[in-house]
Amino acid sequence: MIAWVLKLTLAHLLGDFMLQPDKWIEHKNRKTYRSKYLYFHVLIHFVLLLLVLAFDFKYWAALILIPISHYVIDLGKLLLRKKIETRILFFIDQALHFFVIFLITKLYFSFQVDFSQAFKAKVLLLLIAFISISYVASVVIKILISKWKQENETTNAAGKYIGMMERILVFVFIVLNHWEGVGFLLAAKSVFRFGDLTKSHEVRLTEYILIGTLLSFGIAIGIALGYQKLLKLI
Repeated sequence: MIAWVLKLTLAHLLGDFMLQPDKWIEHKNRKTYRSKYLYFHVLIHFVLLLLVLAFDFKYWAALILIPISHYVIDLGKLLLRKKIETRILFFIDQALHFFVIFLITKLYFSFQVDFSQAFKAKVLLLLIAFISISYVASVVIKILISKWKQENETTNAAGKYIGMMERILVFVFIVLNHWEGVGFLLAAKSVFRFGDLTKSHEVRLTEYILIGTLLSFGIAIGIALGYQKLLKLI
């Protein structure tokens, strides 16, 4: 079953990302269901399925239903692209494609999804750790460094998510016992931030950046070490 799912996943990734030029996407966005590339795209998925399934027609349902569902999902995405944000549509689109793969797999193979595994202590601890180093830490850092914030400074959403990814990487490096990765990440950030500090003569901005960076890394390291300690107790 795992090999089967991997085959369908490979076909999907090749068809949706590797074998779909930007030219096709732009044309589909303009013409929607009238675009010839929409049908070429579906045809490519059908051919890829034939190849990964080695022309085994006992899987005829997969060969028919996956391309048809791909057409319906992609057409829906094209029709809704002016009403729903592109990023949201992308993730909904991919989630639906993989849900179809799940349903087709369920059709051919007997298996059960054990949702109780998601509520085991180790899984819950990991989930709490990731929420803490991402969203919780963002709020805490924002409050703690508000004293040094520039009065004319506008909120930068990109900076928020950069901080989240930074802390997640620190967490992963520590859990995998690769502390050198933390040092590399801190050095890389210091290089990029050095320009901001040298261009500005305001001590307040320098304090704001340095304190924010130290808090971000400190919180991530603390949560990672706490996670490792608690994991041993479970």
